[in-house]
Amino acid sequence: MPQQASNPFLAPYNTPFQVPPFDKVEPQHFLPAFEQGMAEQQNSIAAILSNEAEPTFENTVEALEYTGDLLTRVSSVFFNLASANTNAEIEALSKEIAPKLSQHSDDIFLNPALFQRVKKVNDSQENLELHAAQRRLLEKTYKAFVRSGANLSDSEQAKIRDINRQLSVLTVHFAQNLLAETNQFELIISDESQLSGLPESIKMNAAQLAKDAGKDGNWKFTLHQPSIMPFLQHADERSLRETIYKAYISRCNHNDDLDNKEIVAQIAALRAERASLLGYDCHADYVLEESMAKKITNVLDLLNRLWEAALPVAKSEALQMQELMNREGRTDELEAWDWFYYADKVRKEKYNSDTEQLKPYFQLTNVCDGIFEVVKNLYGLTFAEIKNIPKYHEDVITYEVREANGDLTGIFYMDFFTRNSKRGGAWMTSYRKQRMKNGQRVAPVVSIVCNYAKPTGENPVLLTAEEVETLFHEFGHALHGLLSNVEFETLSGTSVPRDFVELPSQIMEHWAFEPEVLKRYAKHYQTGETIPGEAVTKMKAASTFNQGFATIEYLAAAFLDLFYHIAPAGMQINPQAVEEKAMADWGLIKQIAPRYRSTYFQHIFAGGYSAGYYSYIWSEVLDSDAFAAFKETGNIFDPATALSFRKNILEKGGTEEPLTLYKSFRGRTPKEQYLLENRGLTKLA
Repeated sequence: MPQQASNPFLAPYNTPFQVPPFDKVEPQHFLPAFEQGMAEQQNSIAAILSNEAEPTFENTVEALEYTGDLLTRVSSVFFNLASANTNAEIEALSKEIAPKLSQHSDDIFLNPALFQRVKKVNDSQENLELHAAQRRLLEKTYKAFVRSGANLSDSEQAKIRDINRQLSVLTVHFAQNLLAETNQFELIISDESQLSGLPESIKMNAAQLAKDAGKDGNWKFTLHQPSIMPFLQHADERSLRETIYKAYISRCNHNDDLDNKEIVAQIAALRAERASLLGYDCHADYVLEESMAKKITNVLDLLNRLWEAALPVAKSEALQMQELMNREGRTDELEAWDWFYYADKVRKEKYNSDTEQLKPYFQLTNVCDGIFEVVKNLYGLTFAEIKNIPKYHEDVITYEVREANGDLTGIFYMDFFTRNSKRGGAWMTSYRKQRMKNGQRVAPVVSIVCNYAKPTGENPVLLTAEEVETLFHEFGHALHGLLSNVEFETLSGTSVPRDFVELPSQIMEHWAFEPEVLKRYAKHYQTGETIPGEAVTKMKAASTFNQGFATIEYLAAAFLDLFYHIAPAGMQINPQAVEEKAMADWGLIKQIAPRYRSTYFQHIFAGGYSAGYYSYIWSEVLDSDAFAAFKETGNIFDPATALSFRKNILEKGGTEEPLTLYKSFRGRTPKEQYLLENRGLTKLA
């Protein structure tokens, strides 16, 4: 009982807006809370099963929807900390809790009595007076049981349980290996002459990293994005670029205790076996059934068309860089570790556009203010910082988000800076999803997490154009969560197919560099001068440069994902051989590697994007077409278009089929031409 009394998860949150009490949460609280949460959910399910009344939507499907509050509460905190602020205790708990949660989920979806009740409701739905959201919840609930194996024999269900248990552990191992390997590498430079070409801000950051590591007087570079990417782009020392690039693309591929090759092979094989048990030819068929794309052929058709358009462009870009190398007196052949370096040089030469000269105009706080203004103009939302609220790390900034009329929309966390306790990349997540309770809207608690370099000394944080775009992107995901206005949590916010979830995020990117938006937030951090029109023109002219590379490296990763997940059950998978064959089959030029190689492809082996990494480009067809709707009005803040996008996309979550939602907004199906135009691929499409 004393432990219960001191466990913050086991009582209502006594915090502003009922956010998680991070200041009271300790690692020892998680396991008891998980166990009690699972027990409470099973007790609630037992109550559903003991109801002798005929199964109805209300006493079965809706009742099941409202089980598991405690488990959801503790899970949201635990798994977000495991990604954004982990430690040894959390990592050990991750391995312990993963199979327990897998078993708990299987105990629900493979419960024959519960399935029969859900099935009876589903079979009689034509006679039920259900509104659209109720029908959608019933459909998703019934499918969840079937796709979990509810129709299988006892022996087949036992196999499914074992596969799920193994996968739950393997994916945790994959992610932990990747974080450890990424943190393990360091490039220490003691000779300042080897820093030639690097901007002063990058050198200062590297000096601070070295000092923090107890190597004062040196410069330290890591495999975290804010460190490696500027190094590859600016460092004149070619051998060092080669060293750090090879370290990056060979992560978890050293035949040591952090090697992920065998884990990759096991995950792919287990997914294929599970798909076969469930009656699918492969894991991709299983995944795509619930997507917008529906079929592998539809995905491949899009990817192949884009590949054919982009590969000649990438080859042309490589030739331009090779010519520049030769003019500089180098006879070497262009290599992968040269690409970012010479792409930057060609950009400067051909477009007179210097990414480093733009950074002083992209101060992080100003960019945030710019996004707030964009969102206010589109949707009437306001963001006010709040300080009397628990946070999981000192770097986190918190806001209350309100409608134009003052109503609370949600609570918003932003966590910007890279650290060893945080996995790489950028993402949006929720600590509480929006739903309705007793007829009242429960405000969501949403977070975005990035990996920007922490400021050194008194210097402000200055972003690259790519980092600005990332922030707009994640903010779009956040809006999807914040503006959700649905009845059931299962259908809330970002609870939509993978190839639709990127629409709200990617459409936000379009506002980032619109001239009238830049004038509002892109101000020089020292002089306050607004970004010159000439710089905006140059940036626009250069925006399609290197798109051959960007498209091809992404598509290569999307193809690689599918390559693993179209494999039938029983096929022996050798990750290295898979990659080599796949790259050869595609005709991928040696200067470009897939954006993610197998052993560090976290999206598909430790995230939710297996057989779904294509989703970004699929959604780009949607977001490009959707932004064209704004442009066609002559006003990128057109109120009617913004209201339609909010009401038909952002508020609706997963309450209807994605294409139905999109057509309600646009009045038609999306057109591919806008994506090709944005990427500068129209001439070859």
